[in-house]
Amino acid sequence: MKKLIPLLLLASVSAFAQNLKAPEQKIVAKVKADLPQTLDLLKEVVNINSGTLNHAGVRAVGDVFKREFDAMGFTTEWVTLPDSLNRAGHFVATRKGNQGKKLFLIGHLDTVFEKSMPFTPFTKLNDSTATGQGANDMKGGDVMIVAALKALHANGLLDNTSIMVYFTGDEESSGKPTSVSRKDFIDRAKAYDIALAYETAQSFGIAATARRGASGWELTTHGQTGHSSGVFGKRAGYGSIYEAARILNEFRETLSAEQYLTFNPGVMVGGTEVNYDPKTAEGTTVGKSNIVAQKTIVTGDLRFLTEQQKDNARAKMRQIVAKNLPGTSAEIEFSDGIPGMEPKPGNAKVLAVLDQVSRDLGMGSVKAGDPGSRGAGDISYIAEYVDCLDGLGASGSGAHAPGETINLKEYPALIQRSALLMYRLTR
Repeated sequence: MKKLIPLLLLASVSAFAQNLKAPEQKIVAKVKADLPQTLDLLKEVVNINSGTLNHAGVRAVGDVFKREFDAMGFTTEWVTLPDSLNRAGHFVATRKGNQGKKLFLIGHLDTVFEKSMPFTPFTKLNDSTATGQGANDMKGGDVMIVAALKALHANGLLDNTSIMVYFTGDEESSGKPTSVSRKDFIDRAKAYDIALAYETAQSFGIAATARRGASGWELTTHGQTGHSSGVFGKRAGYGSIYEAARILNEFRETLSAEQYLTFNPGVMVGGTEVNYDPKTAEGTTVGKSNIVAQKTIVTGDLRFLTEQQKDNARAKMRQIVAKNLPGTSAEIEFSDGIPGMEPKPGNAKVLAVLDQVSRDLGMGSVKAGDPGSRGAGDISYIAEYVDCLDGLGASGSGAHAPGETINLKEYPALIQRSALLMYRLTR
């Protein structure tokens, strides 16, 4: 039965036309009429490699979208970043008005597929599926924004609205520090009421009112080196590797059952002499099985739903680190990454509008997804300032991997739903 659902989505719209106002019926009709051009645009941008570090490719995708937004009367610009960040910059398109809610629409131009990787062009596998680099993450979502706004523009429904479209050029690997690479993004978003982000849809009937944040940590343990025959003794103690193992196990025992909280040790190097470069994520170590380890370094991430959850977890981790085994010492440092998108009442209100739109179109209800199932995203940087909804983009599978696909049967319905959501929010 699940395979029939996408086929029924488009057919059901006309049956529910009585639930739509005349302008909304025209919007839906325009989305349908424009579908061939929409798919041509998707193919055009997918066929441009725009791996995060391919600056020219990222800019080229931005130029394609500039053409589309210029034609709709938006003011377009390119936001440059300092050379030290080694990132291409961001594309911004703006309309100013006084009607309805002010919308901040979020996408990103880059993909995880760098220029050095084998290239996969946009290719239709069958009537319902296409493949291509970034087809669903997230060029499919970017094109959805364009297609929805085109349907509004064609019917004169963008007049006097306040909308900013912000396509970042480094979402997949943000320039560091993010206090620089996301400063303009955050500053501009504060002037808007609602942010809608078009990251990949997890399911046709799910949108994200909350997303977990991500941060980092580095644990360093120290031991007293010496012959291994003395390990556990008063003189040699336990060594740095045993101390690191104790700490990691206590992290697991103390914190692993907490909902929405995860912490993963990704790299561990230990021995007599240890070096680790966080920029390249590479480490070297020298040691022997008959020598007590003198130093161990462990790096990992910490994911959380709220800032309070993050702070509480860090406090418990510090307490665990401080309880050293004999002959050892340890310290832990934390680094901030992307904040969490907390589940606020305002987010739920935006979801309620989308849910009603979907029902009025005969497409069924839309519910909030599980925050634990989504990682951090650009929308999280501004979640404390505006009401937010994410996961509005294209559906598909295999994001970040060769063979990434987009669901072409659901795509038109998702665009129709988004166009009506924008229309109702800006009335």
